Amino acid sequence: VQLQACGGGLVQAGGSLRLSCAASGRSFGNYVVGWFRQAPGKEREFVAAIRRSGSVTYYADSVEGRFTISGDNAKNTVYLQMNSLKPEDTAVYYCAAGSLGLGIQDHSKYVYWGQGTLVTVSS
Repeated sequence: VQLQACGGGLVQAGGSLRLSCAASGRSFGNYVVGWFRQAPGKEREFVAAIRRSGSVTYYADSVEGRFTISGDNAKNTVYLQMNSLKPEDTAVYYCAAGSLGLGIQDHSKYVYWGQGTLVTVSS
């Protein structure tokens, strides 16, 4: 599976962005698709994930209520809608996919990764 992430950019605090993660080579199938982010000098951290079978969603506490992850089976794409953005959301955002049982928030559990897309939130 090849993943292509896009949608990053520069936005003012309080604004919104929508990131997209498109799969090629094969469909997401029953994979878990997650978004992670990495700010300069910090470790990669979990943001959100969706279990394609059943569309169960998971969120980090820091984004719960502001971000929404969703999927479009017809387009083989997963989205991350980000609202009420804060300067601390500034990071490179990565999408990833894998056949996970436990460890949704553990980036080492994901096999396929897209290139990052930069999100910059100005104050």
